[in-house]
Amino acid sequence: MNKLFLFCAVAGIALPTSAQKIRLESGSLDFMKSTKAFKVSYIFTDMKVGKKTEDEYLNEKAAKYDREEPGRGGKFKESWFRDRETRFYSKFEELFNEHASKVGLKISRKEGEADMVVHTTFTEPGYNVGVSRMPASINLIITFKQGDKELAKISLTGVPGQTFGGYDFDTGLRIQEAYAKAGKELAQFLVNQLKK
Repeated sequence: MNKLFLFCAVAGIALPTSAQKIRLESGSLDFMKSTKAFKVSYIFTDMKVGKKTEDEYLNEKAAKYDREEPGRGGKFKESWFRDRETRFYSKFEELFNEHASKVGLKISRKEGEADMVVHTTFTEPGYNVGVSRMPASINLIITFKQGDKELAKISLTGVPGQTFGGYDFDTGLRIQEAYAKAGKELAQFLVNQLKK
């Protein structure tokens, strides 16, 4: 038996699973031969958080935090939404642009020749309590559009998020790392497809 697996099982440490998948769901990527710049936007419609709706998750978590420390629940909710703007989007864009530049692709929230919509359909916040941890993970549907015309749709499933060294006690940090990995993986997928 693998010694690392045995150690983790005894210590109660969760090993990250490699269930991440990325695939072209519909359309073709041929348009990327001439269209290189995309205006990116983000939506979270009907997103599940674990096995709950986002509202159920946030309300239950906030109530638990408020019982421990009055006012902490409201701060948690504020940071949940603020992290999107201050952490998740920028990390996704930074890693995408870094890796997609090999084929001249670029995304920006300001402008583009076509649109790229990043729809988060699922978030697993994960946890880190020192002796035991589970990475965050996200599922995304990426839709490329020109006006009302859908050009292509790509799904990313089970994209993990955690930091090296295990100091990701903050929920937002773990999820941020999932968006960073998603940006990188999407870019590498497109690079590989366009080089065929």
